[in-house]
Formats: sequence, C-alpha cells, structure tokens
Amino acid sequence: MTLLSVLDLVPVSEGQDASHALANALDLARTAEACGYHRYWVAEHHNMIGIASAATAVVIAHLGSGTKTIRLGAGGIMLPNHAPLVIAEQFGTLEALFPKRIDLGIGRAPGTDQRTMHALRRTLMSDDQFPQDVMELQQYFEMPSQENAIKAVPGYGLNVPLYILGSSLYGAQLAGMMGLPYAFASHFAPDALMSALATYQHHFKASEQQQNPHAMAGVNVVLADTDEEARFLFTSIQQRFADMVRGRRGKLKPPIENIETYWNDMEKMQASRMLACSFVGSPATVEPALRAFIAQTEVDELIVASAVFDHEARKKSYQLLAGLDLEIATPVRHQAIA
Repeated sequence: MTLLSVLDLVPVSEGQDASHALANALDLARTAEACGYHRYWVAEHHNMIGIASAATAVVIAHLGSGTKTIRLGAGGIMLPNHAPLVIAEQFGTLEALFPKRIDLGIGRAPGTDQRTMHALRRTLMSDDQFPQDVMELQQYFEMPSQENAIKAVPGYGLNVPLYILGSSLYGAQLAGMMGLPYAFASHFAPDALMSALATYQHHFKASEQQQNPHAMAGVNVVLADTDEEARFLFTSIQQRFADMVRGRRGKLKPPIENIETYWNDMEKMQASRMLACSFVGSPATVEPALRAFIAQTEVDELIVASAVFDHEARKKSYQLLAGLDLEIATPVRHQAIA
C-alpha cells in the first residue's frame, strides 16, 4: 500500500509576499491533515525570492502550531549548510513541541548558488563529509555515552527519524547501507529514478530505525475538474521550470492560455524532461496514470508537489487527489518511522 504525502516549497506568488506564502502553507497543511495525508514536508532553499522556506525549522514550527496529527518535517534540510549539532537541536526542539510527529529529511546539495553557500559560512568541501555528518547527527539523537559526551538539548534520547534525499545513485546507496528511508527527487530530476530505487533496494541493510526499505518518490500533480483547466493551472509550473533553464529565479507566475508562446524548443525540451514525473488533468485522467507509476516504481510513498498559482485551486487539487482510488494506505498517526 502506497502512502500519500505533501511536499510544499512554500511558493511566493507574484503580487504577494512571504507572509502570504506562509499563511497559505498553514492553510494547506490543515487541508492535507483533514484529507488524511500521511506527512507534510517543506524544503530548504536560499536566495530565491519565490520560495519562503529558507528557515525550514521555523516554518515547521509554524505548521505544527496549527495542526494536530499530520507528520511534519523537512524534505529536506541541506546538511552541508549546517553543523549537525545545530540541526539536532532544532529538530529535537520540534520533536519536544510536537511529539512523534517530526521527520528529518536530509540532502547533500546546498539548495542554492555557490555565492550564497559561502554566505552560509560552510565550506565548498562540506558535501564530501556528508556520510560522516549523517552519522554525527544520528549520535546526537542517541543517549550520551563516554564516546559521545556532547548532548543536543533538546534532542538526545528522542526518536527523530532520518530520511536520505537525493536525485542520484549516491544517496540511494548511502540510504540503503545506513538502513534509512530514501526519497528520490523525481519531481524535478527524474532521470535516474528507476536506477536509484533499484540501488536502494539492493544495498538496504536493516537498522534500528528501519527494518525494511521505505522508498519515496516526488511527483508533481495538478488536478482540476477538467483536463483543460488542469493544463491551464500547470502552466505556472512550466513557466517556473523554463525560467530555471534560463538561469532566472522569481516568484510563481500566474497561468497563461498558451505555454508555447512562453518557451522556445530548447527550453520546452529541458523543462519537460525535468517535469517528466508530472500528472496533470481531471481525476479520470490522472488516476490511471498514477496507478501505473506506482505499479512501475513500487514506491512505498508518493510525496506530491503542486505549485499552483491560485491558493484555492491548489487546495482543491490536493483534495481531489486524496479522493482518488490509488489503493493508498490509511496512515497510522504518531509512528516514529514510516
């Protein structure tokens, strides 16, 4: 049975600011909770005026204060940007505030450009220390010992599950060898999806946290009453990815009638390749396509991004998705691991 979850980049739409985006995130989290979604993750990005989740732990606290049962977490924290002790303290605090509801997804990319990475006061070599940083982070959540006398307060002795994020075989192999759940970023980098899932399964070794492999795949989903309306809403995402190809970052743009007037052939090819794991249309159109994706990948969980410009249309998309017959498992609340 495949779980259904939300990935929110907390998009800032044109004509609005970060305050609007954060208010929308809380409203969407409440909607996801009411619809029975398993978890709600936000992601760390920096120096991007169209994304309001840079202070990821603060955003999670904001969401936790307005929800009651849905799991919350980072999808993810970019660990090379931070000292592991600081992250342990932040997520230990979140776990103390919202017991048995907090996840910590971690990645090795900076989530920004190199100049901003320098401004974060971490060296460009930090990603080479990623496995060691993950193990150090794990130690801070354990009870202190003579070998590990430094305490993360809050943090030590708390059961904050870790998840490895990635878009390559590196993260898949590491997650498998460490016995951790694995989330693949197929919502924007789908090329290695099947190879990464196979690598994860092949290398998986049971751990104290995770006895069996747990694989997640990111997908973009835009649902509306009709295929035409959904394709119209999806043009906001297509414009965003075309702008990424152009090296431009900005706020989320309103949908347009004809996306072909926005991009050239090269931009269309590259953006469409990044958006290959996207499911757009009416419920009747999207349901069989998602079923086929689940059957092909055999993932344990879909984590769904939907950067729709209009907030009410975005909420409706998630509501329609929750109503599809995807053989989605009913989530068991307050579990320490997936």
